[in-house]
Amino acid sequence: MGRVRYLVHAEQRQFSLRDKDAWRPGDGGWTDEAVSEHRVAVEPSSLSVATARSDWVEVDVSVATSAPPVLPDASHVVEADLDVPGGEATLAGPADYAGREHRIAVPPGRYRVRVSYVESGPPDAEWHDHEFGEHFRYVLDLWPSAEAAPVAVVRQGAGVWDG
Repeated sequence: MGRVRYLVHAEQRQFSLRDKDAWRPGDGGWTDEAVSEHRVAVEPSSLSVATARSDWVEVDVSVATSAPPVLPDASHVVEADLDVPGGEATLAGPADYAGREHRIAVPPGRYRVRVSYVESGPPDAEWHDHEFGEHFRYVLDLWPSAEAAPVAVVRQGAGVWDG
């Protein structure tokens, strides 16, 4: 799969990538460390990504056979595991209704997901100019992973989540 761009409504300053059958939890795994350092929250078959704005955001997704190079223009990069036993991942904001999420077909299994925060302009959508925060494009690179691994910050970006 090449890189595909999606528009996601990141209400509550987050969106998620999860197995199609994963339950939508209450707190989403947002620990203090997840908020301040990782900017991702991990739960079984679910990965939530913190965004700099509560607004429409661009999310690029690619699935490869191995880890791609780290994007040189990414200001924050973190990796985490995601189990997709159902063979289909969903990409959605927290307020999206069932059936409105983006569906991404992948072979069933465990994936390593690299989340890269790339500074950008406003998305190609009607964005909310009254919302505060920088515009980023969120790049999600997925590749199969045989071994479980902890969340790892590859590049620590500046704290832009202070609003």
